[in-house]
Amino acid sequence: MNLLTLLDLTVAGHGDRVLLGTDRAGLTGLDLQRRARAGAAHVLAADARTLVYLGENGLAFPIALFAAATAGIPFLPLNYRLSADQLAEVVAAQEKPYVISADPSIAGVSVEDWLSSTEGPGPDVALPPEPNPDAEAVLLLTSGTTAAPKSAVLRHRHLAAYVLDTVEFGGAAPTDAVVVSVPPYHIAAVANLLSNLYTGRRIVYLDRFTPDGWLRTVAEQGVTHAMVVPTMLSRIVDALEAGDAPAPRTLRSLSYGGAPLAPSILQRALALLPDVGFVNAYGLTETSSSVAVLGPEDHRTAAASDDPAVRARLGSVGRPLPSVEISIRDASGAPAPAGQIGAIFVRGPQVAGEYRQGGSRVDPDGWFPTRDEGYLDAEGYLFVKGRADDTIIRGGENIAPAEIEDTIHQLPGVAEAVVVGIPDTEWGQRIGAFVIRRPGADLSEDGVREYVRSVLRSSKTPDVVTFVEELPRTPTGKILRRDLVAAITPAQ
Repeated sequence: MNLLTLLDLTVAGHGDRVLLGTDRAGLTGLDLQRRARAGAAHVLAADARTLVYLGENGLAFPIALFAAATAGIPFLPLNYRLSADQLAEVVAAQEKPYVISADPSIAGVSVEDWLSSTEGPGPDVALPPEPNPDAEAVLLLTSGTTAAPKSAVLRHRHLAAYVLDTVEFGGAAPTDAVVVSVPPYHIAAVANLLSNLYTGRRIVYLDRFTPDGWLRTVAEQGVTHAMVVPTMLSRIVDALEAGDAPAPRTLRSLSYGGAPLAPSILQRALALLPDVGFVNAYGLTETSSSVAVLGPEDHRTAAASDDPAVRARLGSVGRPLPSVEISIRDASGAPAPAGQIGAIFVRGPQVAGEYRQGGSRVDPDGWFPTRDEGYLDAEGYLFVKGRADDTIIRGGENIAPAEIEDTIHQLPGVAEAVVVGIPDTEWGQRIGAFVIRRPGADLSEDGVREYVRSVLRSSKTPDVVTFVEELPRTPTGKILRRDLVAAITPAQ
């Protein structure tokens, strides 16, 4: 199956329903299909081989994605926060790109002109047959938090498998709406678009996230579902606690993911929104979005349990999707027993694991190494402990930053904490902790160190504690640990 088949099914099942935009000014499924065909005609007339989208959230994004599919070429949404030189370099590397650009420094069709051009039928060109399921559908640049970004390749069959295996066709009520505030160049934006169209849920785009704007949109548009990254959820919680806006009445489901969420923030969110079903999702660009989910019932059960093992599952990412297998492997490559930390491997029809710059990383048996480390508990719940690259090696001992971070988060005055390895000539690496204090908190560097020492052994106690106002992140919420290391290393 390909993306156009998903759109065909959407049009056949609920094509007259407004599926994109506000309840008063939006596009139906039939509108989207018509405008995607018009856009494809423009792309084909330009003899393009890649459709590059450089813009924010909005109606231009879904039209462009399906126009690319209709034209039989891959769709590449770019991070508009990259520098002009970086963007120019990526665009120049594409074969005959058709560029839709909101950045005046990057030549192309403006977003406004793109939208206008798709209102009519477009040039008189023949549209190609529907793409082969194995054809390239979407190219996404990986986050590049530790190295230069690569172009991950997602084929039609990968994205279609994710949708078909995770949502029910036409399962949404006509009044259901979802607010999407993750940027278009993130896999969550692509997956949200496809899955919500397929289920018949209206998508409301928020081009710029602010907690007040998000809460206002939820109220005004009767939003029932939402997906946020942890930094967004933290700011929403702060706004609700400050009384800046009332708790959203229509919201039924709130998904979060993309980066670890501090336990204290989750506990505050659960208390503020007791009638909302929380969903934690774990996935990667290379896996076409989520591969494991901690659902609403899991959250409720864990939050109410007196059993430490069950309550600990609030810190997990849930269990694998029915169509996905997860394997934890030790250093020798052998399967690790329950509770033992090892490398996380995933397998399933939605897993791509392919890059334009480096081919496929999927082994002959279909397993993809995520480069994350974690463990499965006895009931199959997955706990992600962080990137293997983030492991601190201090005096020959491997130390997982997540263990120390979890301990620091237990201090009442801590809002967020990140632990990194600092280069050191004697120990190889020392432990550095960056901490954001909650307003009014009385925390000292020695206090943080002594608390960690009281819970963990001394070899895991931070050598350096630095209080900061904010942490460097990618736009999707991932911590830029290399920036933290760079900020503290010159002072040593």
